[in-house]
Amino acid sequence: MRLTRRQFTIGTLIAAGTAGMPLYVKAQGKKTIAVLFDGLYSPFWVAGLDVIKQDLTKRGYEMVQAISDKDDNRQFEQVRAMLARKVDGIIIVQTDSNAVIPAIKAANEAKVPMVHFNRPPAKTEAFSVAVVADNRKITNATVEHMVEVARKQGGKFKAAILIGNLGDPNAIGRRDGFFDVVDKNKDIIDVVARIPTEWNADVAFAGLTNAFQANPDINFLFTSSDFLFPQIVQAMKVRNKFHTIGHKDHVIFGGFDGDAMAYELLKDKYLDADGVQDLFKEAELAVNAIVDLQEGKTVDRVLLDPGFAIHQANLEQVRDRMWGYTIYKQKNG
Repeated sequence: MRLTRRQFTIGTLIAAGTAGMPLYVKAQGKKTIAVLFDGLYSPFWVAGLDVIKQDLTKRGYEMVQAISDKDDNRQFEQVRAMLARKVDGIIIVQTDSNAVIPAIKAANEAKVPMVHFNRPPAKTEAFSVAVVADNRKITNATVEHMVEVARKQGGKFKAAILIGNLGDPNAIGRRDGFFDVVDKNKDIIDVVARIPTEWNADVAFAGLTNAFQANPDINFLFTSSDFLFPQIVQAMKVRNKFHTIGHKDHVIFGGFDGDAMAYELLKDKYLDADGVQDLFKEAELAVNAIVDLQEGKTVDRVLLDPGFAIHQANLEQVRDRMWGYTIYKQKNG
């Protein structure tokens, strides 16, 4: 059962909080699925939790949720608590790909299926299923468009990349996808700043501010997540670098996720390209997998979301597939 974009509402998205203790939602069935996220610090996670909740409710499942606030030990205790209450399955977003392995083993021992939403575990013999975006390929397509723009514009470019928490395989895939492309274009692109963010907006702002101070001529910028846009835009404005496409001081600008702010920046011609994860597809894959596993069916260990890149040349054609555009439309009519 796929939840359509029309059925997706932002009411819960806007209202969602970061409560740390399990919270029950309306129950229709006898089976219970635990949904455990490490945080709701980006629109992607907030929207993902909401879509999963709506899908499970439609299928008649009872859902219990908990947020660990990026605390691996706390999340492990949450998993143990869910197993003790004999839930029928667990959908999880962990902070660290290795730290989650004891939780997978505990679920295996209890014979409770576990599905990772958007963030895979490290390699392990313990069994679980991961729904993941093809981060490297999506980033390749996004940065290739940015390079195409650079070549059309002409000249040399000083590049900066904001890198996520490298305990998260998604961050590694996006970093590697960026360098796959820029390393083939060293004749015009010199990467002068590799900015660690640890998926923390304050850390990202400080790092980018320092990078602009050290390299005031940065004119090619990629962020590994759209949720950092507010801080990036603020840092760019302070350095007089936030200009629309066509302005002589425009910074060729790209991101990753496909959130509502990415769509607005594309629409207003501040952003050149964005890698889009298909949140609706990933949520559907996760719920399908947990239901199939709970029913004893065979499911592949990795379920892939191919995603896509959206940019100025295809914005009108593909924006309906962008989850952030769905949210933008609901907010703005």
